[in-house]
Amino acid sequence: MKRLGFYAGLILVAGYCLAPVLWQLITSLRPAPELTALPPLLPSRVTAEHYAAVFAGHPFGRIILNSLIVSAGATLIALGFGSATAFALAKLRAKGQAVILGIVLATSMFPPIATVSPLYIVVNALGLRDTLIALVIVYAGLALPLAVWVLTNFMRQVPDELYAAARVDGATPLQAFYRVMLPLSAPGLVATGLLVFILSWNEFLYALTFTATTRSRTIPVGIALFPGLHEIPWGEIAAASLVVTLPIVLLVLLFQRRIVEGLTAGAVKG
Repeated sequence: MKRLGFYAGLILVAGYCLAPVLWQLITSLRPAPELTALPPLLPSRVTAEHYAAVFAGHPFGRIILNSLIVSAGATLIALGFGSATAFALAKLRAKGQAVILGIVLATSMFPPIATVSPLYIVVNALGLRDTLIALVIVYAGLALPLAVWVLTNFMRQVPDELYAAARVDGATPLQAFYRVMLPLSAPGLVATGLLVFILSWNEFLYALTFTATTRSRTIPVGIALFPGLHEIPWGEIAAASLVVTLPIVLLVLLFQRRIVEGLTAGAVKG
């Protein structure tokens, strides 16, 4: 009975979490005249017209490419600076490590709405408004505290003797960093990279504020602008939401163990 209750609870929780996704799937496959008709819940016939309309009626391929460029660029920058900072905090024994790490963590607690205005002024003054570069830089800065926090705890788990052995063999701190620490911290780099990529892929407020045309809009903003003046294309919105969610779902399923390691290391280890 305990096992039955356990699995029944799992089914209820899974159903609760998957219900919005299933509803989006049903909506994306329903003919347009049936989108506002209840009942029935299931479509009378399955259609792919909404998926075709997403790519035929909108520059959806371009905004997907924009999101890929921005997310990948922000991830690479955050990992580069974050891993170097984490190495310094974890292995170089600098004074005030706890204070520095606390400040890094505190910077991530500012709500986006409190920073979007000053960042917009800076981006506009630099002539970077409506460019992918602006989003890459902002997202990298937004994700940097997360990268530093998670990678610091991963690098602390690497035995100090390995770093000391590299130094004894004549390696400089920089050489020990990229020849010893980075390879051994590969699981942490993968987990952190995935978290940063997902954060950048889903961000909406900064993308809405810093972009104005299709050449730099990302997926969340592109989908938000689907509704017209007199109608809301629910079918197209549902289809587009599923299309852009699929890559993230595949990444999470493929690297779910690394993501869990990254979250638990950053949350409970100090």
